[in-house]
Amino acid sequence: MHELATRLRRLPPSCGPVRLIGIDGHAGSGKSTFAGQLAHALAGAPVLRLDDIASHAELFAWTDRLRTQVIAPLSRGETAHYAPYDWNARRFGPPHPLPAAPVVLVEGVGAGRRALRPYLAQLLWMDMPREEAWARGRARDGKEQREFWAGWVRAEQQHFSEDPSRPFADLLVRQCEKGYELLRGPAGAVGPDHSITHGDGSSAVC
Repeated sequence: MHELATRLRRLPPSCGPVRLIGIDGHAGSGKSTFAGQLAHALAGAPVLRLDDIASHAELFAWTDRLRTQVIAPLSRGETAHYAPYDWNARRFGPPHPLPAAPVVLVEGVGAGRRALRPYLAQLLWMDMPREEAWARGRARDGKEQREFWAGWVRAEQQHFSEDPSRPFADLLVRQCEKGYELLRGPAGAVGPDHSITHGDGSSAVC
């Protein structure tokens, strides 16, 4: 993980002074866990969770809010302030700061969407089949979220059919028994400092 962190720090800034890193994938694919470990390897890099930007009424129609509350201030080198959504209370809470750190992680379904990609220094995709990811997500959330998941799956399918992320991923992240494995993504944007094995296109990172 520290090797990946070093690579990301070497990337040129993509959103003002910030290297914005997108971590996308199907719901339940492990984005939050991976982002937390990567943030730790980056000495506490800020993490924006798109679950805080989305809402019941706007599962994916949050682009304008993201631009206004996050992208615009970060591009000016200013601390962003966004209102996290409370999924239990069904309302947005008080503003939360997101500093314009050298590296900022954006994790969640849709982190690699078309409107966000111009601001990303790199896009990572959690490479897990959607049915497997959804099964993990349902097991995690329990029976009380069964109805929500039924609507979510339809919304996610529609989103990725209209605005896919995986074809634009620089790196694919696969969870191993211990740690993760990085593979060259469809976008093929792998710099000379990426020690990816040419034989199988992969490199264990942790």
